[in-house]
Amino acid sequence: MTLTNTLLPPRDKLKLLFAHGAYDMKPIFDAKDEGIETMQVSTYDDLRQRLPEADVLIVSGLWKNDLLDHAPRLKYLQSVSSGTNQYDTEAFKKRGILLASGQGVNMNAVSEHAIGLILSLTRRLALARDNQHRHHWRPEQRDPAEREGELPGKTMLLVGLGRIGDRIARLAKAFGMHVIGVRRNPQAGAGSADEVHAFTEIKSLIPRADIVVLSCPLTDETRNIIDREALALFARTAFLVNVARGGCVEEDALIEALEAGRIAGAGLDVTQVEPLPAESRLWSLPNVIITPHAAGETTRYEMNVLDILSGNLAKLWNGDAHIVNRIA
Repeated sequence: MTLTNTLLPPRDKLKLLFAHGAYDMKPIFDAKDEGIETMQVSTYDDLRQRLPEADVLIVSGLWKNDLLDHAPRLKYLQSVSSGTNQYDTEAFKKRGILLASGQGVNMNAVSEHAIGLILSLTRRLALARDNQHRHHWRPEQRDPAEREGELPGKTMLLVGLGRIGDRIARLAKAFGMHVIGVRRNPQAGAGSADEVHAFTEIKSLIPRADIVVLSCPLTDETRNIIDREALALFARTAFLVNVARGGCVEEDALIEALEAGRIAGAGLDVTQVEPLPAESRLWSLPNVIITPHAAGETTRYEMNVLDILSGNLAKLWNGDAHIVNRIA
């Protein structure tokens, strides 16, 4: 598909709006000295007020679909996040607004975080940190079951084989693990995994796994994909690691399984409600490691997003609608 190069105003007429509660992208982009006028907001109310001026919006968590009614000039929205559940893609298509995700910008960060959670669980690093705070030097363990584990020869069941999942598979194999991949379309191939299966086969695969890792998007197909029935199939020595979305796990059933020792532990970067409520029992479980949806955080996040943005702006000025990560 080719567009006329009137889709975007010329460089000296273009207005970019950066909208994020934490990321300070405007000064980084301005340092490129591209001759483009930029604006930045950090709240929904300010976003709604400034949006009518914008030709291009760079946003993620502040977005609500009612904002489309306040975007008469908007031609292109670049999502800061990889996930795009918050966007009504059909509404974007009807209005002729291009929409692109931030997929891939945190591939390294999330995959490394997943491995970090795995190592924290198997090497009991969180317990060691707790003992450090208690000034407690743990003695040698007579019971082998109380000792740290090692990864070579273990089996990982990896749910989601996108860019992040594929890198998790590569890292896991570097540790000598066998990786079973699960994806929506197995015909797309196993990638770096040793074998590939469909989502519908997951419950038959869980008993084979020492570690189950979720790196899939949240869809109707993956919502509660780890439910009470699936948790009952885990080996008592198996771990669950979730760097996907909290909605992929039936949380109450997970808590019950963890409290009863029916699974060995869990590393959770995401939960059903975020921030995790203070009254959640997950906080106090000794076999759980919680990180605050920080897997995608990286010192290079803003630069990675802006690299996609700059490349896509160049494409659009050249009349090319095949922008990177286009979803609408």
